[in-house]
Amino acid sequence: MSDCVFCKIAAGEIPANKVYEDDTVLAFRDLDPQAPVHVLLIPKAHIASVAEITPENSGVVAHIFEVAAQIAKELGLENGFRIVNNCGEDGMQSVQHLHFHLLGGKKMGWPPFPAQS
Repeated sequence: MSDCVFCKIAAGEIPANKVYEDDTVLAFRDLDPQAPVHVLLIPKAHIASVAEITPENSGVVAHIFEVAAQIAKELGLENGFRIVNNCGEDGMQSVQHLHFHLLGGKKMGWPPFPAQS
């Protein structure tokens, strides 16, 4: 999608602090980190959200989680980490491109975010 910021990052049109990249997935540091480690993992192909995962494109999600585990190990998150995905308006999805937040480097609380009415 020509107006999708994550598509532009994946295409190299917008710079990012890359942590990992292959033909399918890009991982980069979040510009507004919510934890000492905050990495975004995106598929390079545009998938708007979890709601658009199909049998034809679901393999990318498995690969993203494989990459997340590798990154967590490389970044020393041996005590644990959190992976977050926001889906749709009520789920507080801010960018309409499938992405996962890898958060770590501190003890996480629950619930992660206060409810909004």
